[in-house]
Amino acid sequence: MRVFVVEDSTIVRERLLEMLAEIEGVDVVGDADNADEAVERILRLKPDVAVLDIKLKRGSGIGVLEQIHRQAPGVATIMLTNFASAEHRQRCLSAGANYFFDKTEEFESVKGALQDLRAAGASRPH
Repeated sequence: MRVFVVEDSTIVRERLLEMLAEIEGVDVVGDADNADEAVERILRLKPDVAVLDIKLKRGSGIGVLEQIHRQAPGVATIMLTNFASAEHRQRCLSAGANYFFDKTEEFESVKGALQDLRAAGASRPH
């Protein structure tokens, strides 16, 4: 499973990359810290899954989600954010996110989501 990570915090990105490296069958194909680079690289690299933060150095992970959902609907998306309000959750799920996790309380849930996506071979909202 090819995964792309979009996260503006270097510390969080490194922690996420370390966690993903521990999952058998997961290959991180790239990462970005801003919306424009994220969209360009995701469209070019065509990962199976993109893990997206909402707040980025430039742009928004929600904007990335919307563009990816329109231009590369086969890419499953996992939102991992500190902005885990009900409003953000609903907006992301409505825009096509497969999963939405609170970075503070559900960081490790990304592992289970990737395993679910791999096992299902298809995407479904959570």
